[in-house]
Amino acid sequence: MHRSKLPLTVWFWAAHLMATHSNGMSAVQLEAQLGITYKTAWLLAQKLRRSMIDPQREPLEGVVEVDQAEIPFRADNRFFDPAKSGKILIAGAVEVIDRGTNQAKPRRKRAKYLDTRSGRIRLAAIPDNSAASIEAFARANVKPGTTLLTDGHRSYPGLTDYRHDPRTVGKMAGHIVLPWIHRVFALMKRWGLGTYHGLRRKHIDTYLNEFVFRYNRRFYRHVSFETMLGLAAHHHPTSYWDIVGRDNPRKGVPTVRREPRRRRTATGMRADRSRPPEKVEPSPVSDSTRQP
Repeated sequence: MHRSKLPLTVWFWAAHLMATHSNGMSAVQLEAQLGITYKTAWLLAQKLRRSMIDPQREPLEGVVEVDQAEIPFRADNRFFDPAKSGKILIAGAVEVIDRGTNQAKPRRKRAKYLDTRSGRIRLAAIPDNSAASIEAFARANVKPGTTLLTDGHRSYPGLTDYRHDPRTVGKMAGHIVLPWIHRVFALMKRWGLGTYHGLRRKHIDTYLNEFVFRYNRRFYRHVSFETMLGLAAHHHPTSYWDIVGRDNPRKGVPTVRREPRRRRTATGMRADRSRPPEKVEPSPVSDSTRQP
């Protein structure tokens, strides 16, 4: 809310809609619900999404499924066409929770875990499918000593401070051996296509943080509004120029203009910030130069 000219009630209504709505709110929906312009609604949504991540959140632990997936993104402002869209590589991790004890230590019978459900999740965009990108994601989001359920990718054995439990997919469907992470990917793809009609590459991390916020609080949606306000108090103010990634022209960066602006004045048309034309005083005429 730093240097905002909007009423406080508009901010609270926007935060309540963003936090408690089941499928999320796009800028077009906020525009219709709050009666504001689209530009204002877009900036509100972008700022609130950046308040949905806890900077002090605990890493995942216990038994965690980790995998990668490709999701489509919108390349322009036209109607989303999956055949002409690009692909973003996403890494995800989800805790495997025992339904009976509600802990991230499920019961196991040989290679199969019994009666489980999904717990907390983490999502992030990665530049490529290399070992460096996957290891960086795992170390940033999963606690050392955790058991990693993976598809047998060659990058995971390099994580020596984790227990590696590979599940080779082969010709079998991936959701059979890694059910919970593939369910998260499926829900995320449907959410991005349904609510936003395709995500964009530039702000992909903020949308992923919003989905993680909603998924981790899907059983406690009534307190999501209070949680968002609490998290927002621990974030530094984010301006429009920080979001779009450009320099503020009002802070020492000159604005390049093709031609100066001109406006009509009492003395005629002149450029802005230019001095008005000086008045020329008539020279005094001597008696010797006067005509008879």
